[in-house]
Amino acid sequence: MTRGEPKAETSIEPGDLLLVEDDELLAGRLASALSERGFQVVTARSLAAALDVLATFRPQFALVDVRLGDGSGLDVVRAIRKARPSARIVVASGYASLAVAVSATKLGADDVLTKPVNADEIADSLLAPKGALPPPPTHPLRPEDKEWELIRTVLSDTGNNLSDTARRLSMHRRTLQRILRRHQIGAVTK
Repeated sequence: MTRGEPKAETSIEPGDLLLVEDDELLAGRLASALSERGFQVVTARSLAAALDVLATFRPQFALVDVRLGDGSGLDVVRAIRKARPSARIVVASGYASLAVAVSATKLGADDVLTKPVNADEIADSLLAPKGALPPPPTHPLRPEDKEWELIRTVLSDTGNNLSDTARRLSMHRRTLQRILRRHQIGAVTK
């Protein structure tokens, strides 16, 4: 592009947004913040509510939490992609992992964000053109964060069984207990 030529229009304008978040307080804050940024927000606080909304509402954008009280937000991603193939879908979760990101992307999510995430990061992701590379993370994972993510995932997979979790991670059970204590996580002792 030379000087004086008009810039190509690449920005996307906010529009109808389906917000799927089971935490009432967080859903309210996000709905308010995203409304301030120009989105027309419809909120669903469960998988069932989201699927009901999608029966009549075809959002341009969606922000979906992975863990919902009555199921997986990934089922919502699949339903949105089927109902409106051009929708921009962002998945956000405090339990995001590589496996979640891969599954979400295969089902049609355009981006996966790890909570905590602020409204500006969410809006930037929602309004990014298809295929745009995301900006570098504002809070990159440190090695201890990666370790904690792995422990949390394995602990969840074993139903909070400390002995089984320690065995799978090839660590002593007491070491695992100390790590959990440091992160102030109470787990069932089995």
